[in-house]
Amino acid sequence: IVETERHVRDTVHVDWSEMDWRIPVQGKRMRVIGAVPDQLRTETLIMAPLISDGLAVADPGKDLLKIVVIERHHASGRVGRGFVHGFGLKKGAMASTVAHDHHNLMVVGVDDLSLETAARAVAAGGGGQAVAVGEQILACLPLPIAGLMSASPIEEVRFQVDSLNNEARNLGSSLHDPFMTMSFLGLEVIPSLKLTDRGLVDVEHQCFVSLFTDS
Repeated sequence: IVETERHVRDTVHVDWSEMDWRIPVQGKRMRVIGAVPDQLRTETLIMAPLISDGLAVADPGKDLLKIVVIERHHASGRVGRGFVHGFGLKKGAMASTVAHDHHNLMVVGVDDLSLETAARAVAAGGGGQAVAVGEQILACLPLPIAGLMSASPIEEVRFQVDSLNNEARNLGSSLHDPFMTMSFLGLEVIPSLKLTDRGLVDVEHQCFVSLFTDS
């Protein structure tokens, strides 16, 4: 029983010293996940990257945010990086280990410092969800059981969920439930473009595709 308890409560394994949030530019255009409000499906958008010092960075003015999926079950070091449109964040980042069906650590945000702060907050809680700006954690819901569940009273969990969504909206998100939307951005069985720890997936053609494209 003790071993089982430890196993299900120790599920976020990330070597932060090896974590690289940067996305070097490798083309003039890139594939972008288009989030569709209140739907599980996404669109495949082609957009020009905002470039800074040879890196593709978020462009909140165009609602173009960075999205990162970190493999967290086996400390494999696999990381998928890309961009998403439709969240509306003007600053900060949001992170979650509720990411169907692989439930890896998924992060969406404007800048790398906020991305890492949110991701580390989730990891520190044994999994869960968080919103951060810079080095400041604005809201956090620990989900220490497999990174998916809480043993806290439902009233407490509901309050934390509401706080997360409110903080995300305060940062500019126009989505009704931004964490629910984010949780399906890695589900590679629902069209059309999704991101996993192994990279972008073109669901219709059932294949991996590169982030950058000249088409």
